[in-house]
Amino acid sequence: MFTYDKLEVYKLAFSFHQQIYRLIKANNDLDSYIKEHLGKSSLSIMLNIAEGNGKFSRRDRRILFTDARASAFACHSLLNFVYQERAITVESKTTLSLLLDEISKTLSNMIKNLVDE
Repeated sequence: MFTYDKLEVYKLAFSFHQQIYRLIKANNDLDSYIKEHLGKSSLSIMLNIAEGNGKFSRRDRRILFTDARASAFACHSLLNFVYQERAITVESKTTLSLLLDEISKTLSNMIKNLVDE
């Protein structure tokens, strides 16, 4: 019944959120508003993919997958900020950015495939 967890993009988003969750729990240097926004944005990617997969109409799925992709962009912007503030290493930023890039590209393809004909 819950087929979203079989989607590769959902698995990537889940992994991304796990890594962000661990990062914000372990990093006391980040202000709480940054932690909160990064946590919510990363969770939004995962949840919008799951919710979009549960929708029946192509339009509704496209909207939610677009929202997930937008949250990936927000996460990337926040990662750039926390990296510039030296709150994460270049290795963490690179790893997380590559994961976001793959999520974003996959979502873009999914969104293109849902365009109304």
